[in-house]
Parts: sequence; C-alpha cells; structure tokens
Amino acid sequence: MIKACIFDLDGTLADTVESIAHGINHTLEHFGYTPRPVEEYNYYAGDGIDLALKRALAAAGDEEGIHLEEGIPLTRMYFGSNPLYHVKPFPGITEMLDELKEKGIKMAVLSNKPHEAAIYVVSSLFGNRMFDWIQGQSPDVPKKPNPRGALTIAQRFDIKKKEIMYLGDTDTDMKTGRAAGMYTVGVTWGFRTQEELEENHACALVRRPQQVVELLEKLNR
Repeated sequence: MIKACIFDLDGTLADTVESIAHGINHTLEHFGYTPRPVEEYNYYAGDGIDLALKRALAAAGDEEGIHLEEGIPLTRMYFGSNPLYHVKPFPGITEMLDELKEKGIKMAVLSNKPHEAAIYVVSSLFGNRMFDWIQGQSPDVPKKPNPRGALTIAQRFDIKKKEIMYLGDTDTDMKTGRAAGMYTVGVTWGFRTQEELEENHACALVRRPQQVVELLEKLNR
C-alpha cells in the first residue's frame, strides 16, 4: 500500500535545465571560459550545484578545478538572482499532483538544490499547499544518493519506507530510493536516459505523469 510519494525536483517535477545552465555559464564566463551548451547540463546536474559546476568547469577546460572554490559562491549568487529562469513544470505534472492530493497521498520534494532555493521554486510553481514537506540541500541533510533525507521524510510522515514511492530521473535518484528501501520509480521525461534508470534498478518506469497515478492505483489494489 503506497501512502506517500517523494519527488525529485530538477528533471522530475520541473524542467530546470536552462536555469542550471544559465547560472553556471555566468560563472564560466566570469573566469573567461566559453559557456557550455544547455543540453550538456542534463549530465552535469543531479548531484548538487557544486558538482554540476565542477563538471562544467572541467568540460570548459578547468579539469583541475582551479576555479571551483571561488566559483561556488558566484554560482549560488547567480542562481539566487533569478532562480526561476525558464523554469516550468513538465506537461501533466500539475494534474498528476492534483490527483494524488485528492487521493489523500502525502507528498514531499527531496532535492539536491539548496534548501531555500528548493522551497522557493516549488512554492512558486505549485503553491504552498501542494506538498507536505520540501527538503533541499542543507548542512544537516546529506546530498542524495545518501538516503537520510528520504528516511527523515518517512519519519516525519510516520509512514513505513515500504509504503513510500520515490520518483526521480537520474541514477542518483534510483540509488537514493533503493538505499532508502522505497518503491523507486524512474521518470523518462527528465535529464537522463531510460537505460540509466534501468541499469540502476528502478522498480518501475513511467513515461508520462499520468502513469504515476495509474501505477499507484495498481499497487494499491
């Protein structure tokens, strides 16, 4: 019986790749590097902004990360100045969330995006009442794929981990959900490929948001 859903944010609920590229490319330009194409950020993102910056710097020519330490606060500043740059929910996401809400499913967001930014983006896109909890990256919550964030949400909801569906679009998400002992679902509309989700042992795949509702109904029969 699935009683709650935990969603990744970037690439799962919202199309944020242009926002990620926009913020980090500003940092690359600051150091004299050529901005990287937006599509490359599908593979730089997913493990937190610091690692995304490290990957982009390496691709731009700074393979040793000489500018990483200085670049992290710069990147955070650029993100903070315009966190909703070209950010939008994927088609069908809002309708899917509404249906889950009507069914009484508890819902949370677990993101490697900085905590305040995660709250701002989620509340701006979906309002303040859609999700029962939003958790971004913070000093007391290790980044995914460490499962502590997901398990903390389970404790907060007072719901067993096997009664929670964890949904994401990257190998990091699959590792997070599986390590937490949750029913882990890969979404194929996000940043990464179906093959990556399968190789990292997704319990199921969904190709459009409405299939999340259908899968939940099937599991709860």
